[in-house]
Amino acid sequence: MNIDDKLIDHLSHLSRLKFEGLERENLKKDLGKIVEFLDQLNQINTDDVEPLIFMSEEINFLRKDEVHTSINKEEALKNAPKKDSDYFRVRKVKGKHNA
Repeated sequence: MNIDDKLIDHLSHLSRLKFEGLERENLKKDLGKIVEFLDQLNQINTDDVEPLIFMSEEINFLRKDEVHTSINKEEALKNAPKKDSDYFRVRKVKGKHNA
């Protein structure tokens, strides 16, 4: 895989980040090292290796999922800066910001 300016521009656009100057050159070098490492991993023979299903032999003990009230409405609204009967009051959203 060739790490060139076109690829960096594409990744910059996708991530909404800007890379220029030395930062751009360092990113090219780092991505090149990552690709080289992945090529090394691809050369390893894994034909006789079983897929890993579990990360450890530990058993995960889960608690029962029981519904209970931890705080009532009055307690939740007690310190609210603005409230309206049973609800928090917040400012209107006046517009959308497009990225």
